[in-house]
Amino acid sequence: MRQLDIRPGCIVLIAGFDDIPEHEFRIDEIYEEFVTGMALSGPFAGEYGEPDIKLVLRVLSQDGNSGSQGTA
Repeated sequence: MRQLDIRPGCIVLIAGFDDIPEHEFRIDEIYEEFVTGMALSGPFAGEYGEPDIKLVLRVLSQDGNSGSQGTA
């Protein structure tokens, strides 16, 4: 099994499941078998979730800034 460097605050890509496509997710807490946080994109954007840790495909950003936001 691969090891990803996931930490609270990082943005990850969650694999698609059921009828839900891949989506960005901000990690709040990490447990042995799942993570908690908020969906940032997709149909559940803005919603709390607890996806299985096996659904984390890759880390997109370690600091919670995915780089998709502009500057003021």
